[in-house]
Amino acid sequence: MSQKRPNIIQTVSSYSKQLMGFIRQRVNSDEDAEDILQDVWFQLSSVPEIEAIEQIGSWLYRVARNRIIDKYRKQKPDSLEDYGYEDEDGEFYFKEILLADGNTPETVYMKEVFWEELTIALQELPENQRQVFIWNELEDQTFQEIADRTGENIKTLISRKRYAVQHLRQRLETLYQEFVNY
Repeated sequence: MSQKRPNIIQTVSSYSKQLMGFIRQRVNSDEDAEDILQDVWFQLSSVPEIEAIEQIGSWLYRVARNRIIDKYRKQKPDSLEDYGYEDEDGEFYFKEILLADGNTPETVYMKEVFWEELTIALQELPENQRQVFIWNELEDQTFQEIADRTGENIKTLISRKRYAVQHLRQRLETLYQEFVNY
């Protein structure tokens, strides 16, 4: 154990700056980069025999790259229901309108208005964004199913849906304000 410590300390001091730069270029924030770097050092400290690693630099960069990929895989794609709007009474989600149980004249009217506005906003989107949004949000298809259907990369599909959600959120914000103040 005492022989392992100097090798870890020497490796950390030799590679910290370069590895941090490598990670930082590939993630969105310094905090994420620091977390990933700490994961790399933790994994290094867990290796029983550091001397068995032939190319320590290559090994460190491979671990860092894997941690970056893991981080992006864990990120949840945007969903329209993830966007809530807060007022003084708490949060309000459009899905609450769509899934409301009662068929009071007020909820029926709100659902009709919402669907009309959503349809108009969807028509403003490029075809590929609109289609991914409809398949995923409204028809409950997974990104894998959509990828199999279209031959597109899953990351491309997630990106298209994200742009669609951002557009819809912006377009439907006025409607939300009307519903809240109704």
